Amino acid sequence: MSDSIKTVSAEHPHADLDCYLVGGAVRDQLLGLQVVDRDWVVIGASPEQMLARGFIPVGKDFPVFLHPTTHEEYALARTERKLGRGYHGFEVHATPDVTLEEDLARRDLTINAMAIDRWGNLIDPYGGKRDLEKRVLRHVSPAFAEDPLRVLRVARFQARFAHIGFTIAKETQALMTQISRSGELNSLAAERVWLETEKALKEPTPASYFMTLRQCGALAVLLPELDALFGVPQPPQHHPEIDSGIHSLMVLEQACRLTDRIDVRFAALLHDLGKGLTPPRDWPRHIGHESAGVPLVRAVCERWKVPTRYRELAELVCAEHMHVHRAFELHSATLIEMLTRWDAYRRPERVEPILIACEADARGRTGFEEQPYPQREYVAKIHELTQRVKAKTFVDRGLKGSDIKQAVHQERIRIAQQFRQENDWSGFKNP
Repeated sequence: MSDSIKTVSAEHPHADLDCYLVGGAVRDQLLGLQVVDRDWVVIGASPEQMLARGFIPVGKDFPVFLHPTTHEEYALARTERKLGRGYHGFEVHATPDVTLEEDLARRDLTINAMAIDRWGNLIDPYGGKRDLEKRVLRHVSPAFAEDPLRVLRVARFQARFAHIGFTIAKETQALMTQISRSGELNSLAAERVWLETEKALKEPTPASYFMTLRQCGALAVLLPELDALFGVPQPPQHHPEIDSGIHSLMVLEQACRLTDRIDVRFAALLHDLGKGLTPPRDWPRHIGHESAGVPLVRAVCERWKVPTRYRELAELVCAEHMHVHRAFELHSATLIEMLTRWDAYRRPERVEPILIACEADARGRTGFEEQPYPQREYVAKIHELTQRVKAKTFVDRGLKGSDIKQAVHQERIRIAQQFRQENDWSGFKNP
């Protein structure tokens, strides 16, 4: 961890304001990470004084302003008092008499409750630097339990920092469990749950986010379809890790190795939801789990108001992943029908993300993490070759109406069959 703190006085845009760099910019600087966004707290000022200086108001619930030149955020120091349920049930007090320590006290974690003054001095009333050194995520005060959104935020920070050794303090874990049991998580707006989840999927270890939520009981409230997979066994010869929930997180980890695309990571996470519906008498087999899972994927996306492109990809991966795994066993006609179901000839951009998610699924098993997945290349190549078939060719031959569509389909089957015959795929089987 970096011991140096950059002096901010030379670049301080309003030297006569009592301003402090706060939050993530301080934390990341101490960790030696690149600082992307800088936020400031202003002590002893009023909204009228900020407006008179040309600051642009943007805060709806409390006074936040943008600097007219740098566009960095400047917030008046404030305190908060819990009045009702949920993360909106707060009374905000933002007056010139609020101190910096009072403002920092309302923050979620000690590592986010530090400030730097204009001379580069660190203000750390709650031990944030110590917790950075110990690699601990710890709440600032018991007021942490008043905001249910903080459960998701801590889980997201764990997804960001787990790979460099961070853990969650036991007492913070206990408060997160308390919040999960209180029913407060049900008050969170769907958009906020998705926003935090989407951010977590961008982090280095998104699986840590979902495991953290599970450990405190929040996953059962927010994403019961995924939580239901834990404890559900799979055939050990195909899944040495046995547990379906563990497999889903392993698939997510593999997706992170393969791509930065958030939609692919999301689809990989949800691909096996149907296994949670398999009657225990049928375990460890899960016949038909693909089609059974699609309504669950759709329900999650509708509940969280997930963007359409995420939902469409997740549904396709859920429905089709076993077909892709068995690509070498499928007849050429079946392969073309599969690509047609994907709408791959009108939307060719769909093919690669589906195949990446399927590769993550094949690798997301104990002992299979480095296994090749030639199905990806095979299906992609067939799509590339058969996409070259154009209706105009058959129009020029005098075909009309449905005969054109049928001719295109048959030509694609012929090309797929020819490619299969000209290349030896006999050694490849379903993973």
